[in-house]
Amino acid sequence: MFRIILVCLLMLLLMPLSSGDSLQAWQKQIYDHTESFPHAALYTLQQDELLMQEMVSMQSQHYKTEPEPYTTSAQFIAVGDIMMHSPQVPSGYDAATDTYQFDAFFREVAPILKEGDWVYGNLETPLAGRERGFHGYPLFNAPDELADALKQSGFTVLSTANNHSLDQGIEGLRRTLEQLQDKELTAIGTHLSLEDANDITFIKQHDINMAFLSYTYGTNGIPIPEEMAYAVQLIEEERIIQHIQTAVAQQADVVTVALHFGAEYVREPSEAQKELAHRFIQAGADIILGSHPHVVHPYEVVTTTDEDGHPREGIILYSLGNFISNQGPAQGTPMYTDVGIIFNITIEKSFPDHTITFPTIESIPTWVHKFYDNGKRQYRVLPIETFLANKDDSFLREDEYTLMERYMKEMDEHVHQYILETPQ
Repeated sequence: MFRIILVCLLMLLLMPLSSGDSLQAWQKQIYDHTESFPHAALYTLQQDELLMQEMVSMQSQHYKTEPEPYTTSAQFIAVGDIMMHSPQVPSGYDAATDTYQFDAFFREVAPILKEGDWVYGNLETPLAGRERGFHGYPLFNAPDELADALKQSGFTVLSTANNHSLDQGIEGLRRTLEQLQDKELTAIGTHLSLEDANDITFIKQHDINMAFLSYTYGTNGIPIPEEMAYAVQLIEEERIIQHIQTAVAQQADVVTVALHFGAEYVREPSEAQKELAHRFIQAGADIILGSHPHVVHPYEVVTTTDEDGHPREGIILYSLGNFISNQGPAQGTPMYTDVGIIFNITIEKSFPDHTITFPTIESIPTWVHKFYDNGKRQYRVLPIETFLANKDDSFLREDEYTLMERYMKEMDEHVHQYILETPQ
């Protein structure tokens, strides 16, 4: 009989007290359940107030163990192609010290970049060393100080998988990765060992675990050595899907996939690019980062479902354009090759269910300003809106402000084209 009473008490223990319930009311419920058992009278809580209080305390502790919901957030910032054409190299040279310094390239955008928890760009030049000579297109090789400037301006992650990965051969690739590692910049997409190639790069910020993957369509016909087939990650759909699924299985909150693909100077992705990017989102990727066209493409937000059938969003940045280069209409390349986009994406993680959302996606158009100072051609990446708001820069001409106004309007419409077309 006593066991029956205990079962009754335990069942009542699991019933939550409402805000209006009193201890006496709960005692009465238990007494009502036990009064039909005369032999149990000795065990009623009316006779054992201490036991009753202990059970209330146990119930209170039980409900306190439920985790309180909360959220954490972090900023992911991404830019496009970081190039070093031949005319850019002398701009950073100091003859007195025989050294290079390229901080001025990024000085005007560094405050924006430094707001990011992860800051990504596509490094489209090897750092193969001075002894090989510094070159622009078609076989790039830039001074190591470019990496110093990138680090100083806020970059944390650089994709090295692109069509110029092997411009200076495997040894050039090796030295590039060593230089980036020495400067504590994370390189993705190229590798020096099979073990490294099989390991997925994770970087956690504010309890949000982001996985980084990177691939290229090719290496400009330069063969990847057979014994080092892992050195440059190529776009192979099934293999990429396996990598995405592995990242998800290894507890990635966000899977970011960089794809060096598309047609140069074409301002929208092909249907094949769209379909491929969508398949990667459906496989579990969250953010696609496109590069190679050297012009900005519209971006897209895709709604899909996770493995449990819950809706989730994916972001596809088909091409972020040129971040820094010597390209532009005045240099003989098509219109818009001197324009890029800084994307600033807020990533929010909700606890205890660990769901990921993207509350804000900000696009910041940039323009590469080329000008002469102290007899040397100089370069700097300008956030267009900021410079239009002030119009007090001593190096900018009126016609350049007019050009930036045009770029600002056209980029705002162009980059949001797919978003505006999506039914609300």
